[in-house]
Amino acid sequence: MSVIKRVGTFLGLGGDRSDPPPEYVALADGLIVTTSHVEAWYVLDSSNTDLMSQTARDGELDQAASALARTLAGYDCHLRVLWSPLHAEDYLAEAATLFSAGNWQTWAELRVRRLEQLNLPTRHLLLGVRLTERSGQAAKVSSRGQDALGIGTSGVSSRELARLDALMRRLGKRLEATPWRAQPASVEMLAWTISREQHRASSLPAATAGTISGAKLAGLTRGRILPFPDHLRVVNAQGDVTAWVSVLAMPGFPAEMESPGGGEWLRILSEINYVPDMDEGLPEDIDPASLVVPVNAEASVRFRVLPKKEARTRVDGARRVAKEQRNSAAKNSAEDPGRDIEETEDVMANLKRDLSREDVTLVDDHPRLIVTSTESLDDLRGRVDAAISHYGGIGIEVIVGEDEQRELWLEGQPGDRLRVPDLGHVRDVTALAGSWWWGGAKVGDDDGPIVGYLTGSTQSPFRNDVTSGSDRGDATTTAYVGRSGRGKSTAMMLSLLDAGFRGAYALALDFKGDLGGLVTAARRLGLNAHLITTGPKFAGAADLFALLDREGSEVAQIEVPAQLAIVCPPHLRAQGAETPITAATNAVIAQAAARGERPATWQVVEYLRGQEDKLARETGDALFEISKNALGAPFMGRPTSDTEPLTPAPGIWVVQMPGLTLPPAETPEPEWNPIQRQSVALMHSMLAFGVTTAGRRDLRGLRKIVAVPEVHVLTATRQGAGFLSYIARVGRALGMSLLLDTQDCESFIKLTGVVEQLTTVFGFQLTSSTQQDALAELLGLPKGPHARALIQSVGILPDGDIRHGHCIARDRRFAAATVQFDLPTQELKDDLDTSPKAATDDETDGVLLEKAGV
Repeated sequence: MSVIKRVGTFLGLGGDRSDPPPEYVALADGLIVTTSHVEAWYVLDSSNTDLMSQTARDGELDQAASALARTLAGYDCHLRVLWSPLHAEDYLAEAATLFSAGNWQTWAELRVRRLEQLNLPTRHLLLGVRLTERSGQAAKVSSRGQDALGIGTSGVSSRELARLDALMRRLGKRLEATPWRAQPASVEMLAWTISREQHRASSLPAATAGTISGAKLAGLTRGRILPFPDHLRVVNAQGDVTAWVSVLAMPGFPAEMESPGGGEWLRILSEINYVPDMDEGLPEDIDPASLVVPVNAEASVRFRVLPKKEARTRVDGARRVAKEQRNSAAKNSAEDPGRDIEETEDVMANLKRDLSREDVTLVDDHPRLIVTSTESLDDLRGRVDAAISHYGGIGIEVIVGEDEQRELWLEGQPGDRLRVPDLGHVRDVTALAGSWWWGGAKVGDDDGPIVGYLTGSTQSPFRNDVTSGSDRGDATTTAYVGRSGRGKSTAMMLSLLDAGFRGAYALALDFKGDLGGLVTAARRLGLNAHLITTGPKFAGAADLFALLDREGSEVAQIEVPAQLAIVCPPHLRAQGAETPITAATNAVIAQAAARGERPATWQVVEYLRGQEDKLARETGDALFEISKNALGAPFMGRPTSDTEPLTPAPGIWVVQMPGLTLPPAETPEPEWNPIQRQSVALMHSMLAFGVTTAGRRDLRGLRKIVAVPEVHVLTATRQGAGFLSYIARVGRALGMSLLLDTQDCESFIKLTGVVEQLTTVFGFQLTSSTQQDALAELLGLPKGPHARALIQSVGILPDGDIRHGHCIARDRRFAAATVQFDLPTQELKDDLDTSPKAATDDETDGVLLEKAGV
C-alpha cells in the first residue's frame, strides 16, 4: 500500500471509501456489467413463514444456511430488500381479462380507488453475486463530483455477453433449488432498481436486443445526490429536492437471538411504523389507526461467505492477536491481561477447532438500512428515529452513518463494492440466514379478483377466485368457518359478486334470509340478479317438473312422488298414500305429453282431489291445503302471474326460505313434525335443482356456484349431506364450485367427502378449544395452545372490538396467513350487512326486488 493510501485510510478517506462510483456498461437479463466487473442479479421469492410450524421453519432455515454455505461460499454478494408502491391502475387492465358481465368497469374502478387508499407497499427481494472481473477493461477514473453514478464508454461484445449469461444461469440453477427459488432478474427490473434512486418520474427505457446500454443507460443514472453529515438529498433537474435519504449502520447485535422473534431482523422491516407530525388539525371522526404509517425502511447487506481455509486463517489471526495482547499485558507491572482478552483467545481457539471438525461456516456481512422520505427532512428524521427505536427494542444497535453518508449510499448501489468495512460482522452463517429476509406472509391465488389484503408481516393484495378450481383441474370447494357476526357471510357475498362479474351462475340458498342485500348490490352494479322468497306469491317457483324439465319426465317421475310422500301426513302414508300419488303423477305426465305441455306438481294434487278413491281424494285435499302455506307453495302450489322461474342463467340467484326448520340428523323420519316435513320437501326441490344444474351437458362451459350459508342446517339431513358430498366430489368435472359457511367446525370436519375436496379455507374466530382444534386441522396448523390462541385472537382489534372480515386463509397450496376481506365502499358495506340492524327493504314477502340504479 502506498504512503498516500495509508494516510488516507488513517483519515477515513482511503481504500475503497475513496473509489469512484460504479460505471455501468450494459444491463441484460440477470446481468449488470460495469467497466471493472460483472454481477449476476436474481429475484428471490418469498416464503409464507408467519404461520409456519416450528418444524417446517427449522427445516427451511437449515436449507437456507446450507445454500449460503455451499452455493455462495467465496462469492461477494449483495442482498437488497426494496419497497415499491402498488400500481393500482394495473388492476384496471387486468380486470378486462377477468370480468365480462354487468358494469365490471365500475366494479374494477371501485377496487382500484380502494387500493389507492390502502397504499399497500410491494416488497422486492434481489440478490447480486459478483461473477467475474473484466480483465483487460480499464476502469475509468472520475472525480468526486455531484454525479450520482457513472457510465462507462467501453462496450460489451455479444460473445462476452453470451459467456456471462451462461455463467449467470449456471449459478442461477443452483440458487433456484434453494428456499428463495431464485430467478434471473429481468433487464426491466434491473433498470428500475438503478433508476429509482434518482426519484424521477421518467419512464424506463426499452431494451434493445435484450440489453440496455449507451444513452439509454445514461438516462437511468442522470441525477444529483448531495451528501450531508447525517443524510443525502436527491435533487432533480430544476434544483428542487425530491427526496431525503439516510443510511443507517447496524454495528451491534446480541450474542444470541431467537427465531421466531428478534432474530428475524430483516423480515421485521415491514413492522417498523411511525406517526408523522400533522401540521393541520385532524378531523374528529378520524380513525387513530390511520395515523400510523409504515417507515418502509430498505436493506442493503453486502456479505461474503468465507471458505473454510480463509475462515480458519481469520480465526487463527484473531487468536494470535489476543495471545499477543495477553503476553504483552503479562509483562507489564499489572500482570493482568484482562478477562476479555482471555475469553477472546479461548473462543477463537474453540472456533478454529469447530471449523475443522464440525459443519460451521462463517460469513462476513455488512448490514445497512436505507430510510427515505419524500416529504421533508424532519419527516426523514422521524422515520430514522422510529427505525432506531424499533431495533433497539430487540437489542440491535442501529446508528446513523455520520460523515459517511456518500460512501454508505454508494455501497448500496448495484455494481458497487464494500466501502466501509469497519461496520461489519464475522459470524456463523445461521445468523444471516436467521434474519429470514425472504420470510413473511404469502397466501392466495396468483391471479384473479382482489378481495382484500394480507395483514401479516408483509402486506399485499389478497386474490381469491372461487370459480378457478375446475380450470386448474383442482378441487372446487371453499369453506368459511367461524363464529356468527365475524364476517363469514359477507366474505362469501363478496366472492359471489366477483363470480357474477366473471359471468358465472351463482345460486345462494339463504336459510336465514339475510342475503337480500347481495341482490341489491349486484343490481346496482348492473348484474342479472334475482331474489326468490318461499311464499304463496312465488307458488311453483321450485316445482320439480319445471326444475327437472331438461332431464326428461323419467327423472321427475321418480322425484315428484318421493317429494309428495315426504310432506304427506303420516296417517295417510300409513294407509298407503304413496300408491295413489305415484299413479296420479304418471297420469299427469301422460296427459301433458298428449297435449304437448309440461306437467306440474299442482296438477298432480288436483288429479288426486278429483279421484273417486277416498284415500286418493283425502291425500289430494291434504296436499292442497299444504300448498297454500309459505313452505308448500314454492314446490307444489299453482303458479301466479307474479312467479318468476328459477332458471340457470348467468347471474346471481338468492333463494330465501324463511321459516325453514329442518329436523336434526338424529331424529328418525316418523318423528318429524309437519313443518319439518315441509321443510325437507322444499329442500328436496332445491337440492334437485342444484344437482341437475351441475350435471347439465349444455351448461358444462358455464361457471356455476352453489353457496350455502349456515351449512350445518343443510347437513342436519341425510339428503343435505349427500348433496354437499356429491357437488364437492364432482364439482371439478362439472364446472361447479361450492361455497360453504358454517359455525360448527367440529361437525363439519366429519364430512370427509367434503373436507377432502376443499381448495380454500377461511377460518374466522372460534372460542371453544374443541372447535379451535378442528379449525386448526382444516387450516393445516399444528394443534396446540399456540394455534388456539391465534384462532381466539383473529378478528379482534387491539382495543378488543370486533374486526369484521379478518380471518386466517389457507389456500390451495396449503399455505396459511391472516387476511382482511375488504369492501371497497361504504355503500357496499351497507348493502352486504347481515347484522340485525341492517335495512330490510329487500325482505318483502315474496316480492322480487326492483332493479336498483339500472
